[in-house]
Amino acid sequence: MYFYKKGVPEEELNIRIRKLQSALAAKNINSALIIQKTDLFYFSGTIQQGWLYVPDHGEPLLMVFKDFKRAEAESALNSVISLVSPKKIPHILNEKGYPAPESIGMELDVLPANMYFQFKKIFSDASITDISIDIRLIRAVKSDYEIEIMKKAAEMSDRLAAKMPELLEDGKTEIQVAGELEAYARTLGHQGFVRMRLWGSELFYGHIMSGASAAVPSYLSSPTGGSGTSPATAQGPGFNKIKKNETILVDYTFGLDGYLSDHTRIFSIGQPPDKLLEAHEAMLEIQNTARQKALPGMVSGNLYELMMKMADEKGYSKYFMGAGERKIRFTGHGLGLELDEFPFIAKGQTLALEKGMTIALEPKIVMPGIGVAGIENTHVVTDNGLESLTKFQDDIVII
Repeated sequence: MYFYKKGVPEEELNIRIRKLQSALAAKNINSALIIQKTDLFYFSGTIQQGWLYVPDHGEPLLMVFKDFKRAEAESALNSVISLVSPKKIPHILNEKGYPAPESIGMELDVLPANMYFQFKKIFSDASITDISIDIRLIRAVKSDYEIEIMKKAAEMSDRLAAKMPELLEDGKTEIQVAGELEAYARTLGHQGFVRMRLWGSELFYGHIMSGASAAVPSYLSSPTGGSGTSPATAQGPGFNKIKKNETILVDYTFGLDGYLSDHTRIFSIGQPPDKLLEAHEAMLEIQNTARQKALPGMVSGNLYELMMKMADEKGYSKYFMGAGERKIRFTGHGLGLELDEFPFIAKGQTLALEKGMTIALEPKIVMPGIGVAGIENTHVVTDNGLESLTKFQDDIVII
């Protein structure tokens, strides 16, 4: 017996489809063909392998290769059919009464080059246009339905943080604690997957790192990296043993029903170094000021500059959001179905905040050879600024 579950309510899908159709019409694009897994789930309610065709008006058509029966049960869309090959899409569209598309919007930020050329051949009489920015802008503003799921994910993040004092022991390795916390996360319903859009980016649950190990840089677009278990991963927890009187970073996501919460807390077995205690307090001040200033209409790049200025005034510019020439140039990021959604609180960004956007704000200090301090909470933009969905105490937890 199979236990299939509807992915997204019909009315929610209809609203999303209409927003996409409005974006297509504004650019004089006849249609969209959605392929990327996260976008496919967002607009169809299923992540089964297939192709979602969305005309600029009228009903969308979901064509599924594998698994059709499951997609049919999971998606609330009215038109779901089985299809063995994308080469047959033009024939199916004609058979279903759709006019031959003259232009097709696709997710060219993530579409592999070979697949792009394949679809150029399939739709030889149509132009293919990038609509990835339009899709990401639609997804950036969350509905009440999405925010409710993210609130539940945030509650689970808080429960992970509350579990940490039971797991932390002097002499345990980072990877051992990570395994224990991740096993607990699965009992709470963590989906395991942490989806990211940026090419080459990957994350497994998150990072638990202690002392100087937490300040080891990596390729990841993150202020912290960690040594990992080998050069093949080169990030996250490794075999470093946790010691007393040093900071322990717990930067973990929680994935629930597709949606993510991002959450960082600092722990210490005994008293951590004074310089990190002081740095942590400064990060909390930066977070709290940014929460108040992040009103609808605030330009994301301006919020970044505000946080950078505060870090500089407090004497932390050298170690704020990383150390060295290649430290990251953002202080927060949107999140939802993916960990790296719009808006980015980053240098040069011009996107204005809107009510309903969800943002992980993460002011952090990284001191090489010593450790890290800082905070990360998942927020929703409201008329009064950022409302934190994560509630566990922001102060360093001293065990």
